[in-house]
Amino acid sequence: MKKFKWAEPQTIEQAVALLVKGNGKAAVMAGGTDLLAEIKEGVAAPEMVIDLKTVRGLASITKEKDGWRVGAMATVADLAADPSIKLDYPGLHQAALSLATPQLRHVGTVGGNLCQRPRCWYYRDVQFVCRKKGGSQCFAYRGRNKYHAIFGGGLCYIVYPSDLAPMLTALDALAVIASPRGERTIPLAEFYVPPAKNVRRENVLAGDELLREIRIPAAKKGEKSAYLKLRERGTWDFAVVSAAVKGLVAGKNIKNLRIVLGGVAPVPWRLEKTEAALNGRTLSERVIKEAVGLDLQEAKPLEENGYKTALVETSVARALQSLI
Repeated sequence: MKKFKWAEPQTIEQAVALLVKGNGKAAVMAGGTDLLAEIKEGVAAPEMVIDLKTVRGLASITKEKDGWRVGAMATVADLAADPSIKLDYPGLHQAALSLATPQLRHVGTVGGNLCQRPRCWYYRDVQFVCRKKGGSQCFAYRGRNKYHAIFGGGLCYIVYPSDLAPMLTALDALAVIASPRGERTIPLAEFYVPPAKNVRRENVLAGDELLREIRIPAAKKGEKSAYLKLRERGTWDFAVVSAAVKGLVAGKNIKNLRIVLGGVAPVPWRLEKTEAALNGRTLSERVIKEAVGLDLQEAKPLEENGYKTALVETSVARALQSLI
């Protein structure tokens, strides 16, 4: 592990100024569960680490008239424990509880979970210089790819590992980004970058920007949400496939539907064709399976991960049926 400088800014302005000073060689640390692992593994070698724990006002979870504001430094445990979050967004509560272990949830932050790097074993192995690290090939394409992408691959077949990202995307959350130029707010759905646009990055953050907070629109009357995570181990594990769903429910009828998958693509993957086919319809197992099949036509499984197509059907069906 290479030596690096340590910085403890007190304000957002100081933090982004340090990013400018770092000139692309500084790294922002939230809970540290991902970044410190990358540094120890030799995958990341920043010259400066900027610790956000000392920045005031980044860890709050606040309800307002138009929804919720969740600071990037709020812990996952705090999010899972908030009774009003559980009441307004049960799917977000489920996603937070599904993440890692109790110990890690008390350390890991919302911002860190949304900005973590891939868990692909080729990316994490210093011996493989894959496209994401500046190389010329994705080793997973013809290698061991049991856990890799079935949607949106091509240049890189990572899957984005966050549990919060699919659910917050389904909830139409917004990302507030701070920089020396001030703040900008974008839909979280636009925060993530597919490999075809930039294979070296997973999100739109420039070198002098950081994620400040997440804003979640107020839940409408009759709106329900759910998050279902399928994993190999019953204890701590990343999702093999996960499904985040939200919609206005009346009996077995659902409208304004959002379905976003995790564990199947380099970004949170929205099933827009499935949504369109199910909106306004009475849900049944057959209707859901037929609708999901429309999006699965675009799936391109690799040699070892074809099983994920069946898990997509299962996770979406179970998540939707839990709403009615």
